[in-house]
Amino acid sequence: MKKGKVIGIGGVFFKSENPKGSKDWYKKHLGFNTDDWGSTFWWKDKEGNEASTQWSPFPKDTNHFKPSKKDFMFNYRVENLVELLAELKKEGVTILGEIQEFEYGKFGWILDNEDNKIELWEPKDQALK
Repeated sequence: MKKGKVIGIGGVFFKSENPKGSKDWYKKHLGFNTDDWGSTFWWKDKEGNEASTQWSPFPKDTNHFKPSKKDFMFNYRVENLVELLAELKKEGVTILGEIQEFEYGKFGWILDNEDNKIELWEPKDQALK
């Protein structure tokens, strides 16, 4: 049994010809509460803990999704990021870079079977559970 696992979708990131225009359009037509980063959707998990999912358009020329050639990247919320990455490495999954820590959690990156870059996020509050 895996020591870490995906527990939800943390974000959807995509390339846009005009990120500000995309944010403005989604705000006007679909009511997104946008800021410089995009829009954060707040919700509660089944235990009643506050959680979020991020929606963000990136500039068309961003390098953030490399080495993937796709115009999108998914971010998955995970439990036990360190253990999960160790298991994935043993299974032959490509790990990109090193774990990075911020005030809102830990991040790691992998490539899936089609070389799509995937961001794995262990939220700070999740690390405390």
